[in-house]
Formats: sequence, C-alpha cells, structure tokens
Amino acid sequence: MILQRLLCFVLACFVATGPALGQDPGSSPAPTPANDPSLSLDSGAVQQPQGNGPGVTLQINAGDGKQQLGTALEIALLMTVLTMAPALVMTMTCFTRIVVVLSFLKRAMSMQDLPPATITTGFALFMTIFVMRPVVSDIYDQAYVPYVENRMGWQQAADIAGKRMNKFMLAQTREEDVALILELSRTPRPATAMDTPFHVAVPAFVLSEIKTAFQMGFVLFLPFVVIDLVISSILVSMGMFSLPPVVVSTPLKLLLFILVGGWDLVVSSLAQSFNT
Repeated sequence: MILQRLLCFVLACFVATGPALGQDPGSSPAPTPANDPSLSLDSGAVQQPQGNGPGVTLQINAGDGKQQLGTALEIALLMTVLTMAPALVMTMTCFTRIVVVLSFLKRAMSMQDLPPATITTGFALFMTIFVMRPVVSDIYDQAYVPYVENRMGWQQAADIAGKRMNKFMLAQTREEDVALILELSRTPRPATAMDTPFHVAVPAFVLSEIKTAFQMGFVLFLPFVVIDLVISSILVSMGMFSLPPVVVSTPLKLLLFILVGGWDLVVSSLAQSFNT
C-alpha cells in the first residue's frame, strides 16, 4: 500500500504550494490565538507559528475532511520516490519487454555493439512513454487533477493511481505467473483479478514480461539462424574453412532486414503486443 501511495507522487510531482510558503515577507504576521482572542484552535487544522523564514507545513484532516500534505513534506516524499524511479520504470512499465527484444535483435544480427546501448535504451524509454501514455493520462485525469483541486485526499488519489497501474500490469500478466507468486508468498487467492495485491502483481508482471520477450526474441532469431546455416554450408562446400561465416552472413542479414522493413515490423509488433 505504501508503494501504491508513493507512485501517485511520481506521476503528480508538482502540487500547488501551501499558503504558508507563499506569504509575502513584507506583510504583517498572521494573527494567532495568543494575540487575537477571537481566534480559536477548533478549526481541526494543525496551526504552525508564523515567521519570516521558511518552515514545514503539515496539514492533515483539515476542516473540510480532506487530507492534504504540507509542501515541504510533499517535496521530501517526491525526492524519495525519484530515487526509486529507475526501478519503478523497469518493473512496472513495458520497458523490460522492449529493451530485451531489442537486445535479442542485436544478437541475432551479430551486431552486439550496433546500435549502441545508449541509443537502444533511449529508444526503449521513449517507446515506453508512447505505450504508457493512456495509463498516465487516466491517472492524471482521475487522480492528479482531483487531488490538486482539493476534491480528494492524497490517500484516495494514490489508491486510484495504484489500481490503474495494477489493471495495466494484470492485463499483460499470465494467470500461471500470478498463481506462482501467490503460492510462493502464501497469499490467499483473491476473489477477482483486480483484488490481486500489489506485492504479487509486480513480480508476476516482470516474470511474464521476461517470458514474452524471450518468445519474441526466439521468433526474431529464426530467419537469421537460417541465413547463418546456409552461409556456413556454402563456405564448407567451397573449402573456405578459414573464412568466418559471420563475415559473409552479417551483410546478408542487414540486407534482408532492410528489404523487409525490419525496424517497422519490430516496433509495430512491440507496440501492438501491449494491452493498455
């Protein structure tokens, strides 16, 4: 549950600042119950002494019943979650499948250094943004905007964001993988798929993504393996044992990949393999 709530702050990183940090330094300090008898502490909000310097504002269970966090606390939580951003991207999005398939493609073409790893990783990251756009849009409309407009508390917004991510992950996950993680964690089987706990959905999703990526990589390997076998047989029949087959097969692989529009096929297959 904590991870679900923290995920909301990754996707909703900029929140309206509280009035305590936006006060004009030249204005007079706000009245307090000590110097103004008309004020009382019955409003239900935690009141902090006003000063000229910055401070920490923590406001929970305000008078309207909604739960809000102070700006400084939001920034602290945001910085904490940002340190987990790489792990969240790799384990809770489609990044894993894309980067593994592209790695298989480079190995199948006998070009492990081309394209460079930085380009492959960057392309996989932007493909992830493209595929995850509907999910992020739903979280923005259903959780972030109501939270900023003070129409719901941060716990409810985080719960909505976590359920939307859970729905995306379970849509890509095999039932046998979920059953395996449930058995390993000794967790009772949920009544419905959407009731699957977050600590079960994430490892099951990663396991299913790796399996799918290996299956797609096997399909990519087949035509290039056939080219390697044909070239090796021709070289052996010609008695050219000292010539490595990869020297002849690599240009032919590149030519075949370009003629069939290989990059378009790989990218479209990856994008269509996700159920968002």
